[in-house]
Amino acid sequence: MNSSIQPGLTAEDRDAEQLRALGYSSNFERSMSLWENFALGFTYLSPVVGVYTIFGLCLAAGGPPMFWSYLLVGLGQMLVCLIFCEVVSQFPISGGVYPWARRLVGKRWAWMVGWIYSCSLCVTIAAVALGAGPYIATLLGFEANPATNTLVGLSLTLMATLLNLSGTKLLARVAMFGFLCELIGAIVIGGYLLIFERHQPLSVLFNTFDIRIDGSYWPAFLTASLAGMFLYYGFEACGDVAEETPNPSRRIPKAMRMTIWIGGGASMFAALALILAVPDMAAVISGADKDPMTTIFDGAFGVLGARMVMAVILVSFVSCVLSLQAAASRLLYSYARDEMVMGSGLLKRLSPNTHVPTAALITCGVIPATIVVLGYFLQNSIATVVSFAAIGIYLAFQMIVSGALFARMRGWKPAGAFTLGIWGWPVNIAALAYGLMAIVNMSWPRTPDAPWYINYGIILTGSIVIGLGLLYMLLFRPYDKGTAPAGDAWKLSRH
Repeated sequence: MNSSIQPGLTAEDRDAEQLRALGYSSNFERSMSLWENFALGFTYLSPVVGVYTIFGLCLAAGGPPMFWSYLLVGLGQMLVCLIFCEVVSQFPISGGVYPWARRLVGKRWAWMVGWIYSCSLCVTIAAVALGAGPYIATLLGFEANPATNTLVGLSLTLMATLLNLSGTKLLARVAMFGFLCELIGAIVIGGYLLIFERHQPLSVLFNTFDIRIDGSYWPAFLTASLAGMFLYYGFEACGDVAEETPNPSRRIPKAMRMTIWIGGGASMFAALALILAVPDMAAVISGADKDPMTTIFDGAFGVLGARMVMAVILVSFVSCVLSLQAAASRLLYSYARDEMVMGSGLLKRLSPNTHVPTAALITCGVIPATIVVLGYFLQNSIATVVSFAAIGIYLAFQMIVSGALFARMRGWKPAGAFTLGIWGWPVNIAALAYGLMAIVNMSWPRTPDAPWYINYGIILTGSIVIGLGLLYMLLFRPYDKGTAPAGDAWKLSRH
């Protein structure tokens, strides 16, 4: 593919020529460095948000061995990441999973990938924005409740939208600032806890505290492993801004792998520090201590110190929402550029001043804000919808992994700057096996005493999202409107 690019061109011209060879021209500003691209993925993954948000729930469910889920899930997601690296290296197109699915399989498959992933991203933006509420309350000294959490969620969504509308350079700088704050914060907070507030021995990581479900510990561990499964995505966001990054075929695969390595390492360090800092592990597992995070921070840092910690956590939430929204808007823009959604004419426009998709960004602010408001009135239902967000992202991921396997079976030989060579087949198969097992684990009903619509809430919500997507696709046939290449990955390899 790249052999058709003329020699002697500048780096900027080579990037533009590569994109033209893929069927597109772009007015994005290619100003995002390798580290800024990585910072976008890192703040989307957000070790602080990912670990701190569900730490207490997973520790109570599976005890200290839940720590190992961060390692195991990280290894599984690295397999998925490697497949993404091969695809984005050959097809460095804005929008990430949607254009990759289009080139690997075809237009219909790509439409469903984009639909599922965009729905999941909008819900995730709302969930993260709402999740910042309790930390804001602690920082400012008021009692968190559904009303204050809703106001915080709306404010955070608005702030992220305004920052994103300011352009790629500001997005990159805020992402970099968020990365530095989060990494330094995780190291400083975790280091302090390990040195001065360690209450548990290292051997506690292997102590199940006799947790049993139907006589076995493994169901409890699988439940606790959601700690890792709700954390390790974000690396795909590096590819969402492919047209804003110079030399994307080389830089983005590297940034993706860095996101897993550095983000995963920071997450494991933060989780280890928290586990060893728990004063009374039995109280957490029995439910007597329902909020071990507050117990740890209040005991370790006092009220004033805890507020300083909350300030660091707040920066992580802001940068996470910013990165999520940036990824969602580029996906929507890419969708619209190929005429795959109503309102494409407006959604595919880039601002002449900031070179970002203004209408797509506003849409990716309005939809999450609407979900935040609905969450206030439908608090029981919104939890199920939010839990779908993670599994929806996993579904979209596995549609790419299975799409890559389909393309390989049709003769696709990755032709980007990054390839797995002879390891492509085994890694692809292993990534698909891991992903399918993760989806089953995430959607498995674990509350037998609850009503069926709650027990099977994730499956029900997922079926509704997929059903609506299929209905829209069948009625309006959006995939037939654009003329961009589709299913050409394996066709190119045959020539």
